[in-house]
Amino acid sequence: MNLSTSPLQHTNVGGGVDPLDLLDISRLLSPEELLVQATARRFVEDHVLPGISDWYDRGVFPRDLVSEMGALGLLGMHLDGYGCAGTSAVSYGLACLEMEAGDSGIRSFVSVQGSLAMFPIWAFGSEEQKVEWLPRMAAGEAIGCFGLTEADSGSDPSSMRSHARRDGTDWVLNGSKMWITNGGIADVAVVWARTEDAVRGFVVPTDAPGFKANNIHKKSSLRASVTSELVFDDLRLPADAMLPNVAGMRGPLSCLNEARFGILCGVVGAARACYESALAYACERVQFGRPIAGFQLTQRKLVEMAVSVNKAMLVALHLGRLKDEHLITPAQVSFGKFDNVRQALEVAREARSVLGANGITLEYPVIRHMNNLESVYTYEGTNEIHTLILGQAITGLAAFK
Repeated sequence: MNLSTSPLQHTNVGGGVDPLDLLDISRLLSPEELLVQATARRFVEDHVLPGISDWYDRGVFPRDLVSEMGALGLLGMHLDGYGCAGTSAVSYGLACLEMEAGDSGIRSFVSVQGSLAMFPIWAFGSEEQKVEWLPRMAAGEAIGCFGLTEADSGSDPSSMRSHARRDGTDWVLNGSKMWITNGGIADVAVVWARTEDAVRGFVVPTDAPGFKANNIHKKSSLRASVTSELVFDDLRLPADAMLPNVAGMRGPLSCLNEARFGILCGVVGAARACYESALAYACERVQFGRPIAGFQLTQRKLVEMAVSVNKAMLVALHLGRLKDEHLITPAQVSFGKFDNVRQALEVAREARSVLGANGITLEYPVIRHMNNLESVYTYEGTNEIHTLILGQAITGLAAFK
């Protein structure tokens, strides 16, 4: 049996509990939410898991899956209208969980497309911008990326150097962006740049003269994902390329909060995949005449993993319910991103130790998830930045500007 893709076959062990849903959290989900989760899981099982170890090994993103994601309604699924599915935040979170159970790179694509590229057009764009881009992006016919981070302004995006100046009725954009997911395959980029009055967002077709994307190679993490540098050299845009309904850092930061919600849900899937792999392996790996799952130290590791996965799932579900009620705060999103990612990373590391030497091969998903989570730990707000956001929330004192 290939334990890298097969679900655990036994359930209701250890006193009538399901070892893969220890707290019976699925009972808290509605039939519609369960259907969304099951649909996303089948997609991952049928289309992602059979090829992911090879894509990761070769460092390629499976672009042919994009149209299939669009056909399932996974792209921009939490947005209303313009061909978007209009699901709840919880359903979107469950889809992200299942995508990341496949691979963080697959979930990153979904997050960037829906929350970082489509969301700002949907929330701040003109009607013409929405009609032009959102239906095609929802269908997977056009790919988007989000240009905020720069080489010298990561955690401090307000110090960006990219700028746009007026030239008659046009805008002329100069600068660069770094670590941009989907950059090298994008048809449109939502780029944030300084103007004479405020930071503004621009909808930039990537075939515009003066736009260049340089893909970043030799990555040890998020290998089944495209990561790029974007360069703008006197890139001329018409006046209506600017997002008209937002100015200042509120625009990009609101997009980041959308994406961070997808992350805090998604990493539960990576953690679950690592735990399931370790549990199945421990129940079948025989040493000293019995399965290693029967040894006390291994059981401690499995219990720690199970508890972490279930707690992270409860946090994600609770925050999803708050988001659906329009009650969620940025600090609460930071809580989820801060703790769920670090818990997932600890689960991956613990699972790797259970698998021993097998844990470092791509026959099993653990080392791939572990390497991916090292990136997730620091992107879209490092662990340190989310710590300080929470510190300000509980003390009322800002430790950074």
